[in-house]
Amino acid sequence: MATITKKKLIHVISQSRAVHPNDVRNVIQSFLDAMTDCLAKGDRLEFRDFGVFEVVERKQKIGRNPKNAAVPIVIPARMAVRFTPGKKMRKLMEKKKGEKGEAASKNLP
Repeated sequence: MATITKKKLIHVISQSRAVHPNDVRNVIQSFLDAMTDCLAKGDRLEFRDFGVFEVVERKQKIGRNPKNAAVPIVIPARMAVRFTPGKKMRKLMEKKKGEKGEAASKNLP
């Protein structure tokens, strides 16, 4: 599994669509800025077949320091972005998981 950076994504899209990388960069950055603005306002972003981004509140909880478990640490409530994959994304992930499981079982003696 690899990490895909924005730079790599721009390169892949510009090569596959024969569009100048600067144009792709501008579109991707504008898209990300718009998403960030919408989520900051508390809006829900829904992309059919891909998934849903929504702002949720994480409740306050008590954590523990592994070095000193006797001392509780209060983790304050906060807002966070949650992603829920859509049907198409979920099916692709399940397919990949199945392929990895089959490959792992084939490597067993």
